[in-house]
Amino acid sequence: MTQPTDIRRAHLGEHLRTALSLATRGVPVLPLRAGKRPFGNCPECAGSACGDRPHMKAAGPCQCPRPCHGWAAATTDPCVLSSPAWAAAWRQAAAVAYHPGGAGLTVVDLDDADAVAWARRTLPPTRTLRTTRGQHWIYTRTMQSANQVRPGVDIKSRMSYARWLGPGTGTMTELPAAVLALVETEETTPRQVVVSSVSTRTTVDRTSSTGCRHTDQYVLTGLMRGLEKIRARTTSGAGSQAYGAASFLAAQHADCPGPCGLDALSEHIVAAAVSVGVPEPYAQRAVTRGLSSRTGRAA
Repeated sequence: MTQPTDIRRAHLGEHLRTALSLATRGVPVLPLRAGKRPFGNCPECAGSACGDRPHMKAAGPCQCPRPCHGWAAATTDPCVLSSPAWAAAWRQAAAVAYHPGGAGLTVVDLDDADAVAWARRTLPPTRTLRTTRGQHWIYTRTMQSANQVRPGVDIKSRMSYARWLGPGTGTMTELPAAVLALVETEETTPRQVVVSSVSTRTTVDRTSSTGCRHTDQYVLTGLMRGLEKIRARTTSGAGSQAYGAASFLAAQHADCPGPCGLDALSEHIVAAAVSVGVPEPYAQRAVTRGLSSRTGRAA
């Protein structure tokens, strides 16, 4: 006799059937809503009021039966996947995601043709599959996840999720040192007091920005928001955040005739990253890549 907490297999949606199939192979899965995003936390879990789940970075006691906390909700338990607590999410699901780290994998997410070309030049062949804009390269073993480790490249492994797009083609190989180095150069650097040669002034000299279309207040507001995000990364990810801040800065000025004095502004981004423990050469490289990641004539 079918239990009342079960969803009859004949009525399962396509996404739930895919999820259950993956779960039987030891791949932790979860539903994604439109926009490739996880379902939001329930009211009891919002704002970490639940204390978070035991296996999250901020380990806590939460045992919420609903698909809360993004990647941390991923499971291989068919009873959880087909439970009433997950039913509404599956009815609204636009895709299935999986937790690569939970399956012992790392996904190198290549967002564009340039990133794919870099991978073909640099990384050993492995299992690959096509995405909307590029490719996923899948390796065995896990590592720290990070976004924008270089232009168009994200690393999805521990504490991250990846959209399930099929099994892919080719044979999976072991995670190469070249991928580990993209993140661990920053993430494994011991926290220490670093004396930087970069200026840490909070004022911005705009006398050289004679071709900028933006007001000083507009530029300073955007810069300060970027610096705040970098300084908030006190344990990890400040280098990636510096890249993002520089990329955003370049995009703001892409349509300016120039010059916009971006080199002077970038010094403040580097200094912010250094202030939370990022080695200065690494911070300089991240900011340089970020500024060059957008096309534009501003300088």
